[in-house]
Amino acid sequence: MADTSKRGFASMDEDKQREIASKGGQAAHEKGTAHEFTSEEAKEAGRKGGETVSQDREHMSEIGREGGKNSHKDAKDE
Repeated sequence: MADTSKRGFASMDEDKQREIASKGGQAAHEKGTAHEFTSEEAKEAGRKGGETVSQDREHMSEIGREGGKNSHKDAKDE
């Protein structure tokens, strides 16, 4: 089977992809078909995202280490 990982949209650099996606989003808003989150929908999406990311123990440990480093850095400055 041929390698298709670098074809079409996926082969473009990230800035070009962002530019094209932005135009699509703007067009959807102008047309009135873009989804606009209510505060409840946004709250639910944030909750789900938080639950998902918190399941990655290694990621959460790294966040904690960075926070600890930053809090100790501030204490040294005083």
